[in-house]
Amino acid sequence: MKAKVCGLSSATQVKTCIKYGADYCGFIINYPKSHRFISNKTAHELTKIDKQNSKYVGVLVNPTNEELNKFSKLNFDYFQIYGNYNNEEIMKIKSICNQKIIIALQIKNEKDVLNYRFFQDSADIILWDSSGLERSLSWNFDWMRSVPKNITKMIAGNIDINKLEKVYKLADIVDVSGALETKKVKSTIKVKKFLEAVKKINEYNKKK
Repeated sequence: MKAKVCGLSSATQVKTCIKYGADYCGFIINYPKSHRFISNKTAHELTKIDKQNSKYVGVLVNPTNEELNKFSKLNFDYFQIYGNYNNEEIMKIKSICNQKIIIALQIKNEKDVLNYRFFQDSADIILWDSSGLERSLSWNFDWMRSVPKNITKMIAGNIDINKLEKVYKLADIVDVSGALETKKVKSTIKVKKFLEAVKKINEYNKKK
């Protein structure tokens, strides 16, 4: 299971994620409602940090063409897109920005889980998330059991260390943010502990 830490806002946070093996580092770049939002200048500075084996993800909510073009100039590997889109619209976004796309499905009920079928041609990764956007909400991860094993699954939604064992059985990538914060600021101690826990679970399951 790979790990994505989202909502990073400082060089120390980014370097901690890279040091302890985060596969993806996420940045909120066009959604000021979120306390994790960063300016274009900050995004430019943070994505210049040597990412080593990690991937940088720009998180966008209903991006305009102007925003897609602007952020495409930064050192991102993926754009993570929230909004009401169809497969053709995501294909168009890919053509505009020439970026790999993580499409975020916001899950309110069990039927929403199956919406991945609309994006298998356009999305590089599919994320199943809560409907909370800037709020970390929980949902029933057991609904993921209906998704075929050949689909690469990223899961988010109020995930913490205590839920890792369950998520491991359901997801290829775990996406975490709020659980790693203290008073709405990423805690490097919590980031370190979380990434070490992911590594430990992976090593344990390799031996089984």
